[in-house]
Parts: sequence; structure tokens; C-alpha cells
Amino acid sequence: MYRTSLSPDDVARVTARLSTVERKVPVGRQPVHTCYVPAGRIIGSTIDDWGREALESIDEDLLPDLPDGVLDRVRAKLSREPVEDLRIDFEDGYGAPEDDVEDMDAESTANIVSRWLENETAPPSFGLRIKSFDTSASRERGLRTLDIFLTALEEVPPGFVITFPKVTSADQVEVFADVLDLFGGDLRFEIQVETTQSVVDGEGRLAIPRFIAAGRGRVTGLHFGTYDYTAGCGLSAAQQHLAHGACDFARHVMQVSAAGTGVRLSDGSTNVLPVGDRKQQGWQTHYALTRRSLEHGFYQGWDLHPAQLVTRYAAVYAFYREGLDADAKRLKDYVERVSGGVLDEPATAQALSSFFLRAVDCGALDPVEVQAATGLDEPALRGLATRSA
Repeated sequence: MYRTSLSPDDVARVTARLSTVERKVPVGRQPVHTCYVPAGRIIGSTIDDWGREALESIDEDLLPDLPDGVLDRVRAKLSREPVEDLRIDFEDGYGAPEDDVEDMDAESTANIVSRWLENETAPPSFGLRIKSFDTSASRERGLRTLDIFLTALEEVPPGFVITFPKVTSADQVEVFADVLDLFGGDLRFEIQVETTQSVVDGEGRLAIPRFIAAGRGRVTGLHFGTYDYTAGCGLSAAQQHLAHGACDFARHVMQVSAAGTGVRLSDGSTNVLPVGDRKQQGWQTHYALTRRSLEHGFYQGWDLHPAQLVTRYAAVYAFYREGLDADAKRLKDYVERVSGGVLDEPATAQALSSFFLRAVDCGALDPVEVQAATGLDEPALRGLATRSA
């Protein structure tokens, strides 16, 4: 028997005030992108139209160099499931039409979504972005649009999410959550981080942890808003882009604030579109920024034009396929307790497992090749990815 100095009762007494904080892991599939389409442009064939336009835009001579087989996978994806997440936009991309026009669009888009659901042609996840709480007029308009849309939709399907833009205070988040309580059910929303106040508040504190708490479990994501945020920082137009250091700071705050909460992250957009004479520049810019986001741990981003789907999937697929062999070896060595020159922690094994699950979900890798490389089937990967901290 080993001798000790502390009694169990004394230890229990002095540690009693400590609480156990549960680390939450995101559950389910995360889309690789969110496609924003102004509400007035939503029609029954919107999803198919985006896929068709993306396929028609492909010009191999203008695309970045890609690993073998990636472009074939991109074409297959665009034919099968071009849009993973759609946001019907009633905010900046939509504008401020007369009230009767927005009322009509709110109801008609809900009816279109209902037909998608009935025909099983809806994207895996979707929702709408309402106007912000910036002013009383904007707030009232946004909530009326949401009310008309949800009333027409009648039943909220799985994967439905509301985008809450230009948040500046925890009070706004709390009130929005209270409004969603009035609808009943399990409505969820994502917060757009696109103001300086949504990163650091007026008292110098990180704002996002208070935002997430104010949402009372309804917040599912944090989406970065490139142009509103960089403009709010006072950057000139030429410096308003995703690769700017100001954006890196905001994203790092988002990562630290959301870690362990189960809230997912999404990067913003680029307005350099791959169209006309700027097609090659647009693709190169979008491809490079998508890769950069992935390397920084942001596995989702915004797409604003069908042609951006080409470089979205190209960059995502290349990223996962290039990491297959090395990451599979590290994960296999960890599971088999083999020393391969890298001593990984359980948290790294969790991240590696999540890497492969995301790759399979989006179509970058096939389950068979992942199992062959790692020795793990999908249930085993999910077990590692969702382990308790």
C-alpha cells in the first residue's frame, strides 16, 4: 500500500466547485460550401441549372493543374449533386424591394422548397438568410419574411437552417432565439461573423462565446463575411479579400471560440467570378482561396456563381486525395500502436478520422479506398471522430 498525504474527503471538498464541461463534437455531414442565390432568382430548376451551368463552364485549359482523376470526379459530382447547401438570400444579395414583392418571394420560395422535398430533389441542406437586426425596419422586415416562409413551408425538414447576418451583440442573438421559440420546434440558425463587434466587443472581450451561449443550443454554425468585415476594419477595396491578415485574425478567433461547442465554421466568399475574360483569373483565385481555407481548418465556404462549383470541388477533392496516403499511414499507425516516426495524440487521431469522413461525405474519396488505406471501416472512423475528450 502506498502512503499518501491527502484524504479523499479533503480532495472532494476542495474540488467540489469545479464543473465538468462536456466537449461537443459536430454530428452529421458538413457541406463543403453554401451557395447563395437571391430569393427573386429561385425557381424550380435552380439546383439543376447550377449543375448544368457549372458543367458547361469547364475549360480544362484554364483550370489549375489537378491530380489525375480529380476532374472526372468533379464532373460526376456536378451531375449527381451540384449543390450541397443552398441559402435563399433575402439580405444583401436580394436588396430591398417593395414589401409586397418580398412577401410574394417569401411564399413562392417556400412553395418551391416544398416541391423539392416532395420530389426528393432538395439539396442535402438548405435554408434562408433574412435581413439583419441593424435597424427596427430591417428587423421587422426580416422577421416578417421568415414568418411567411415558415408558415408556407408548414413543416421544417431536417437540414434546414436560418442565416442571421450582421450580428453586433449577444442581445440580438438572444432575441432571435426567443423569436424562434415562438415558432416551436427545433429551428436552428448560423451566425454571420461580419462585423468587428462580432469578434471583439466594446469592452475588449471575445464576443462569439457569448453569442453561442445566447443562442441556447440553436446555433449550428459561424459563417465569415469577407466584405462587410474588411470594410468594417477600414480596408481599401483592393485589400478586401479572404487572404488578408485581418480575415485570418477573425477566423482564428472563430476557431478558438467555437472549439468544443459543436458549432461548425464556414469561410466567406470571393467576388472575383470566373466569367468572361476573367474566367481563368476567377478560377485561379477561387481555387487558391479554397485550398487556403482548407489548410486553415475551414472546410466550408461560400459560392456565389455556378462556375465556382468547378473550382470548389476541384480544390476540395485535390486536398483530400493528396493527403490520403500520409494521413492514412498516421491513422493506421496510431490504431495499431506502431511507431512511425510521429507520435500522435488521441486528438490528432480524432482529426484524422474526421478528415476521411469529410472526404467520403463529399465524394473526394470512396469508402472502399479509405478502408484499404486505413484498415478502418466507416463505423470505426466515426467512433474515433466522436470520441469523448
